[in-house]
Amino acid sequence: VLSATPPAVAPEAAAPALAHALAAMFDAAWRASPALRRAGPERMLRSAFDELFDHLDPHSRYLTPEEALAARIRRVGQAGLGLRLGVAGGRGGRGVVVAALSPGGPAAAAGLQVGDRVLAVDGVPVSGRDLGFAATLLEGPADTDVEVRIERKGRRRAVLLRRVATLAGPVRAEARDGLLWLRIEAFADTTDEGLADALATGAGAARGVVLDLRGNRGGLLSQAVAVASAFLPGGTVALTAGRHPDATRIWEASGPDLAAGLPLVVLVDGRSASAAEIVAAALGDRGRAVVVGSSTTGKGLIQAVVPLPNGGELLVTWSQVLGPSGWPIQGIGVSPAVCTSLGAAALADDLARLSREEPPPAAGAPPVRPRRAPPPPVPLSVAEMTAMRAACPPAEGRDVDLAVARALLNAPTAYTAALAR
Repeated sequence: VLSATPPAVAPEAAAPALAHALAAMFDAAWRASPALRRAGPERMLRSAFDELFDHLDPHSRYLTPEEALAARIRRVGQAGLGLRLGVAGGRGGRGVVVAALSPGGPAAAAGLQVGDRVLAVDGVPVSGRDLGFAATLLEGPADTDVEVRIERKGRRRAVLLRRVATLAGPVRAEARDGLLWLRIEAFADTTDEGLADALATGAGAARGVVLDLRGNRGGLLSQAVAVASAFLPGGTVALTAGRHPDATRIWEASGPDLAAGLPLVVLVDGRSASAAEIVAAALGDRGRAVVVGSSTTGKGLIQAVVPLPNGGELLVTWSQVLGPSGWPIQGIGVSPAVCTSLGAAALADDLARLSREEPPPAAGAPPVRPRRAPPPPVPLSVAEMTAMRAACPPAEGRDVDLAVARALLNAPTAYTAALAR
């Protein structure tokens, strides 16, 4: 039986003894239980840590050696298939389809087409109700295979794809319609360098910048701070807070603004998470950008990565992230200044008000979070967070997001009115 750590003993001093006690318990259980030996060591470890974390923190978890390897690859750069998934029929749909393909990537080379319905990944059925899970199944180490079962015009077939290292740079840039369009797929270890190069090359000839973070599942916190810093001359990017005094920290922008103050629109959707949310919150809360799209995932925890001797890892929640205004990201996400997920009529009314430089509606308006207002003195309830997110429901990014970004950057008065929200 493991006893609680005495109050007089510091946690860091007690950790080695606790680790040895856990190892001894696992060893004794393994030798005494045939059922555990039949289950195997990985299932035993996962079950033990799941039980432990269920009483402490539902977001901390154990990664097997294979999962840890895939996570390390995602932290330093993407290994992928050159495709992006979407939901068939838009918000509310249940099917998963191929939404985009990278030219020359494994998916395109294997003959996949935009619009193909994805039925299963490595034999696991997928659904539009959990697009993030479907995308996770596709991820994995470079030079490994994954089987994708698709349907096209009623005919089904299995396609074997081989994952490769990053197909393109961390930042994709395109000059179009007098604007600089930047897309960041993930925050890996060279994202800030790619962004600096793109801005140095294209910002001078542009009258505005669009930063597309839709579908971006996050990555390195340091890279999120660096990307936000590329558009800020200084000041706060994010704050972190936790139970331990060392968990409290203020992350500052190093500057300078590499876009030289050009009007900026940030695109987000219901799949934008973690580091992508930190960037959107920083630029929106600071009044540097107009955030367009839908409410984001709401994943705002910082986790310490603890390597284990078997090659696995423990992800232990260390702190939560707050935007510059003090609002937490976890559970709430980022609320866009211009919502595109409430339908065409609502969006048209919103844009019309902005063109007349009218303030947002007050009486009877849904409880959208004021972007730069201070947070309430007590944490929000689950019902309150749900109501805030329902004011601009999370949705998959669509072409209308691009059209809104273009319209705002082509209409300075509307852009300024949206920036003030």
